[in-house]
Amino acid sequence: MTRKIIIDTDPGQDDAVAILLAAASPELEVRALTVVAGNVPLSYTRVNARKVLELAGRTDIPVYVGCDRPMRRKLVTAEHVHGKTGLDGPDLPAPTMAEQSQHGVDYLIDTLRAAPAGTITLCPLGPLTNIAMALVKAPDIAPRIAEIVLMGGAYFDVGNITPAAEFNIYVDPEAADVVLNSGVKITMIPLDVTHRALATKPRLDAIAAIGNRSGNAVSAMLNFSERFDLAKYGWGGAPVHDPNVIAYLLKPELYTGRQINVTVELASELTLGMTVADYWQITKRPRNVFYVRDVDAQGFYDLLTDRLARLP
Repeated sequence: MTRKIIIDTDPGQDDAVAILLAAASPELEVRALTVVAGNVPLSYTRVNARKVLELAGRTDIPVYVGCDRPMRRKLVTAEHVHGKTGLDGPDLPAPTMAEQSQHGVDYLIDTLRAAPAGTITLCPLGPLTNIAMALVKAPDIAPRIAEIVLMGGAYFDVGNITPAAEFNIYVDPEAADVVLNSGVKITMIPLDVTHRALATKPRLDAIAAIGNRSGNAVSAMLNFSERFDLAKYGWGGAPVHDPNVIAYLLKPELYTGRQINVTVELASELTLGMTVADYWQITKRPRNVFYVRDVDAQGFYDLLTDRLARLP
């Protein structure tokens, strides 16, 4: 039985790899991409989403454009990692497929209301603005969502955009607060996991050796985006974040974690956007998140390489 998902995304090289992984996996029915501003402004992310679908040969997946800024704050972007377009690295042609006319937030609301409750999983790969706006505008959709599996947050590995905060949560902490307090079943893939899924040279070489256009594009994307992280961390490879969301849906046995409380900091200038993870159950706060802590990194890359080989 296929799992129906909607990917909410701000592509971003690692978003692109996640979309390709989902597009190559028959276990998943990708109902749509909803696009948000994040890694780069919406003017780029809306184009990048369609570029990636065309690369995958999946123009059957519709693209709905959502919010161009966070709920209450000015947009913070990450061109220093992803390049001006967000997909710097490969030379992908301008997309020819059309966007849908409906706003991404309204699409989420209408789709969740129309589908049987508990049948659609949301997969946010960027700031949570679209998801939170849908929950604020239509609180009745919360019990209809099967699960939210998101890439965001950190605790043991703390921040990557500030010393305390992970980028996706930092960009729109108010949106993260709405989602974390929604009562929806949530699985969080934080930096604590993605910093263990490093794109080492042998793993990148295996992707490049696939030889198809998708493998070549992923190789070029990751070789571009990893330059920043290699300089920052000094590791033997750069973390690959967003594809872990899709890999978790496909092979949850690759991951370990526990059900805990996660709260986002909204007030402090020093730690704004920090996800405070009560991993040791020190408080009585409700356990609102399945917090993933570790991954079989080689198993993840074996899955990714196998699936990319199925694409054009």
